[in-house]
Amino acid sequence: MGCCESVEVDAEYGNGRGQESAVKQPEKALRKVECSDEPREIICGGLRLRYAYLSQKGYYPDDPHKPNQDAYSITERFGNRESNDAFFAVYDGHGRDGDLCAQFARDKMPGYMAKHIKRSKEKEATHHQAELEKKVAKAADRQIDPLSYIELPRDSFQQACSKAHVDCNMAMHKDQSLDDSLSGTTAISVYVHGRRNRITISNVGDSRAVLGKSSTSGGSGTRQALKAYPLSRDQTPYRRDERARIRATGARILSLDQLEGLEPILDESQAGDDDLELGEELDEGGDPPRVWSPNGDYPGTAFTRSLGDAMAEELGVFAEPEMLTREIKPDDRILVIASDGIYEFLTNQSVIDICAKFTDPLEACRAVVAESFELWLQYELRTDDITIIVVFLDQIMEPDLMEREYMTSKRDDLLSARKASLTLLSSKEVEESAPNLAEDSDDDLQLAQEAFRPVRTRMTKEKAAEIEKLKKSAEENFAADFAEEVDIDKLFTEKTASEKHRIADAIKTSVMFRNITDDQREMIFGVMEPISVKAGTWVIKQGSFGDRFYIIDEGKFEVRIVGDGDRDDGTGGALIHVYDGSVAKHSHPCFGELALMYSAPRSASIIARTDGHLWGLHRSAFRQVLAQAQGSFVEIAFGRGENIIEQGHIGDSMFVITSGACELVRLVKGTARNSPIKAGDYFGHEVMIDHQKYLATVVSLQTTTGWKIDRATLSTAVDIDKLRKAPRKKG
Repeated sequence: MGCCESVEVDAEYGNGRGQESAVKQPEKALRKVECSDEPREIICGGLRLRYAYLSQKGYYPDDPHKPNQDAYSITERFGNRESNDAFFAVYDGHGRDGDLCAQFARDKMPGYMAKHIKRSKEKEATHHQAELEKKVAKAADRQIDPLSYIELPRDSFQQACSKAHVDCNMAMHKDQSLDDSLSGTTAISVYVHGRRNRITISNVGDSRAVLGKSSTSGGSGTRQALKAYPLSRDQTPYRRDERARIRATGARILSLDQLEGLEPILDESQAGDDDLELGEELDEGGDPPRVWSPNGDYPGTAFTRSLGDAMAEELGVFAEPEMLTREIKPDDRILVIASDGIYEFLTNQSVIDICAKFTDPLEACRAVVAESFELWLQYELRTDDITIIVVFLDQIMEPDLMEREYMTSKRDDLLSARKASLTLLSSKEVEESAPNLAEDSDDDLQLAQEAFRPVRTRMTKEKAAEIEKLKKSAEENFAADFAEEVDIDKLFTEKTASEKHRIADAIKTSVMFRNITDDQREMIFGVMEPISVKAGTWVIKQGSFGDRFYIIDEGKFEVRIVGDGDRDDGTGGALIHVYDGSVAKHSHPCFGELALMYSAPRSASIIARTDGHLWGLHRSAFRQVLAQAQGSFVEIAFGRGENIIEQGHIGDSMFVITSGACELVRLVKGTARNSPIKAGDYFGHEVMIDHQKYLATVVSLQTTTGWKIDRATLSTAVDIDKLRKAPRKKG
C-alpha cells in the first residue's frame, strides 16, 4: 500500500527499521485501510507527542485493483539512539507508477535527510571542537555520538533538507524499477527538533501541514475551539509566482476544458496582481489549471513542484521544497499532515474542528477520513487515496532549559526565520482561518491561504451526468418524490442538550449549514427525526431518490456500490467504506447531504452493520426552516440542466444566485442570444416591473443555489420602480 512506520534510524543514518521495499510487497498496496493499532506517545526533548496515522485506498470503479498511491513515514529518534528528534512525512503519488514513486520517496527520503544533516553537523562541529571534547570525555562510558550534541542553525538545517529532496529526486530518475517520466509524488514533511521545541516543514506539491492553535489555556483534548493555521502553501498554478516561474520555461497553463476549447483562456494580464483562479469556475467541478508542454498535450500536472515527473522538470516542475521553521508554543495543540485527498472538499479549519473533538489522535484520523470520504462519494464517481497523520502536542519543558544540552552557532536564528516566513507565506487574510494580526505576535503564523486550491462544493460533470441518466430512468418516481412535502410541526421533537451538541458537532463542517442563523439551527435540531435501525437494515439504496440527510449517532454502517454495468447480487455491491458512529468517541459521520438541495438518485447503498441510531433531516423540512426564518425569501436549489425560468411563462418572482453557474438564453426573432450568470447575479426582475412573462430562459449549468423573491416581499424592501433601469448583474 506504500505505507510504513519506522521507530528509529540507526547510527549509520540508514533507512528506519520496519520499512520494506514497495516492489517486494505489492500486496500491501491493495489493502483498503492501513492505520495505527493504537495511538503512540513519544517524548521529543521538551515536547510530548501523541500521534496516529491512517491511509485509505481510494475507490476507483473503473480500476478496482488500483493500488494506494499514498505513502507515509514516521521516524522516532531520528539520526541516532540519543536523538530527541522525530520525522513525519506524507507522500502522494500520481501517474502510472505513482505508487512506486511515493514508496521510493518514503524509503529513501529519511536516509537522504539523515546524510545531509550529518554532513552539516560535522561542519558545524568544527566551531565547537573544545566544548565537544569535554562533553565526550564526561560521557566516555556511554559511547555517545559527538554529533548528538550539535543543533544546526535554521539556515543550515533547511539547506540540508533542500539537498535531501533534490538528491532523492535525482535517485528516482535513475532507479530502473520504476518509470518516473510521467509519474511522481508530492512530499510534505515535519521534522521535530525536540531540544529546541521547534519544527521545520518541507513542502513539495499540494499536500499540507496545518496547525491547530488555541487562544485559551488548557491541555489538548479539552474539546475547545482551535483556530487553523497553514504551515505550508500549495504549489499549484493558482499561485501567481508559481505561474510566472512555470510560464518562463515556455509551458502553457490550462484546465482540461480550456485545452479542449470548452472554456475561454485568460491571459496573465487579465488575472491581476493577486493569486486567483484562472477562469471563473475552474476546479469547482474538479478541473484545475494544469501545466502543459508548448509542444504537446503533456504532462498535465495540477501542481508546480514534485519528486519524479522527469518530463515535467524541463517545464519548471522541480523538487526544491519550500520550508518554514517555527517554535512550538504552549497554545499549539494539534498538527495535521495530510495528502490533498483530505482537502479536496474540506477546509483547513474544518479538519482542525473535527480533530479538536477528540482526545485520541486515532479517532481524529478516522473522523477526518470518514468525512472526506463521504464528500468524495457525494461529488465524484470515485474517491482519492486519503492519508493523514494527526499529532497532539504538549509542551512539557521550555526550550531555554535545554540550551546547555547542545551547541549551535546561533541561538536567535528563529528571529530571521520569522522574517523569512513572510517572504514564503504572505499575510493576506482570507475567510477560512485568517489570524488576528493585531493580537497574534507570531509573525511566522502570518500565512497565506489565498493561493490554496479552492475547496470544491460541486460535483463533477461525470457525476452530474450519472445522476441525469438515473433521473431519466425513473422520471415518474422522481416527480412524485420531488413534490413531497412534510408537516414540520408534526416532525418537531424537543432534543436534550447532549443531543443538540452531537447534532451541532456533526453538521459543523457541512457547507449546507455553514451560514444558518442560531434560530435556524434551533429549528433544525427540532425537526431532526430520531431513527432506530436494526443490523441489516438498508437505510438508503443505490439508485433510489433521496429526500433525507442522515447523521450517525451510534452504530456501524456499510457503504456499498454496484459498479456501472454490474448487477446487484443482493449485497448492495462492493464494500467501499464503513462509517463508525459513537457517542463515547464523539464520532458522528454524515451522509446524503445532496438530498437537502434536490432530489437525485443515491450514488451508494448504506446498510446497517450493527444496530444503530440515526438522525434524519427531510429536504422539505430543511427548506421550510429556511423559508420561515427568511419570510418569503425562499431558498432554491437546482441540479445541472434544470430550467429555473422559461421564456414566455408567467411568473411573479425574481431570483438571486448565491452559488453555481447558469446560462441565460433569449430567443429574438428565432435567434438565440446567450449570456452567463454567476454567483451575485440576479434575473427574472422583469416580471416584478411591467411584464407578466419572463423574457428569457435560464438553465443551471451545475448545482446552483440562491433565493427566490416574490413581488410582495420585494416591494416591502425596495422601490420596485428603481429596477426599471437596473442592470441584470449585481456589480
